[in-house]
Amino acid sequence: MRISTKGRYATRLMLDLAVHYECGFIPLKAVSQRQNISDKYLEQIITQLSRAGFVRSARGAQGGYRLTKAPEEYTVGDILRTTEGSLAPVSCLEAGSGTCEMERTCVTQEIWQQIEAAVNNVVDHITLADLVKRYHEKAGGDYVI
Repeated sequence: MRISTKGRYATRLMLDLAVHYECGFIPLKAVSQRQNISDKYLEQIITQLSRAGFVRSARGAQGGYRLTKAPEEYTVGDILRTTEGSLAPVSCLEAGSGTCEMERTCVTQEIWQQIEAAVNNVVDHITLADLVKRYHEKAGGDYVI
């Protein structure tokens, strides 16, 4: 499994909004500059996150984006599944894939299930609040996320 730039940038975007959670609405251009990510690419990502209900927007001079919930209510898994889709390492484990013709005799499926469980265990137990804490510890808050 490989996380695309969309998944990585979405995580960084959400983390940036979490770090600045108390500041209200954050202009996407400010996130773009801090993260050194194209604002056009961030617009595509923020649209997807907005549709999922993760962020809300406000227009005008004080406008921008902010999280709809507190940082501790988002997991990295939530963000990645929204932008990447399934995190299953093989297609036969994805929801709705139907049953594999080799399911009853496939020994390797057990390996893929263990990998999927391990990945899910990691991403579903790290919240944006955890990442904010790590951000502040990493370089006294001066570290660019």
